[in-house]
Amino acid sequence: MAILIVTENYLEFGLESGFSNFSESAVQFLEKQGLESQGPVSKLTFKLFLAVLCSLIGAFLTFPGLRLAQMHLDALNLATGKITQTLLHINFLAPLLMVLLWVKPITKDYIMNPPLGKESVPLMSEATFDTVRLWIIILLCTLRLAMMRKHLQAYLNLAQKCVDQMKKEAGRISTVDLQKMVARVFYYLCVIALQYVAPLVMLLHTTLLLKTLGNYSWGIYPESSSDFPMENSPLPSSVYSESPSADGKMKVTVVQITMALGSLKNIFTPLLFRGLLSFLTWWIAACLFSTSLFGLFYHQYLTVA
Repeated sequence: MAILIVTENYLEFGLESGFSNFSESAVQFLEKQGLESQGPVSKLTFKLFLAVLCSLIGAFLTFPGLRLAQMHLDALNLATGKITQTLLHINFLAPLLMVLLWVKPITKDYIMNPPLGKESVPLMSEATFDTVRLWIIILLCTLRLAMMRKHLQAYLNLAQKCVDQMKKEAGRISTVDLQKMVARVFYYLCVIALQYVAPLVMLLHTTLLLKTLGNYSWGIYPESSSDFPMENSPLPSSVYSESPSADGKMKVTVVQITMALGSLKNIFTPLLFRGLLSFLTWWIAACLFSTSLFGLFYHQYLTVA
């Protein structure tokens, strides 16, 4: 809830403008239907709903973040090449880089208005910046997917660590207990893979939805984008002129349903989806990094102590 209070000057999601556009479009739609309303939902209710949704997402990403921190430490201990260690560090810091993409004073202000003497020449347009932001998220998700094998191998090496720990303990160890302990690690591998992939899938889904529903472009080929609602066309006169037969009534019903669905596009505009999906993408990355950072501190210092 505290994040939702931050103004657009610091976190550029577009929630305020998206919600205002949604309320105005909904009021116009209700007025056309002969209903008087001040809006479908208040701003406080909208933010409370987002806060509940964000709490559920944060709870869902807690254990994947803690597990990722442990696998990151183990993968660093196993890695011997400098390039592999660098990629592992970039992979761990990838959610932080995604979070900074929406911090306006750090990224957008320096790119759109760089301090280059007296004259400020923007390095890129706003549309290009949005496209670059989408590509950076896709590339960082691809890097995390490429480093999945290193992390899963680091988890499987826990079986060897457990065996070495049991050898140091006093007393005899039965072969059955040793086999159960090793098999338990391998049986849990599917859960570990799911904890690694699930946040990645969530990030990719919100990013692709942001591109599609927000009318963004990949920058590869020109795409038509329309941020403004389209006016509904009236029913064709040929539909009314037909005889009131069963086919005519069916055509009228189909046209009315089509117009009703088309009017929903005027309510749920790309401006609303841009603000909502940008915030969800940012929140998933923020939760994943914060839980991973806490897990890194826990496994590095608390477990040793």
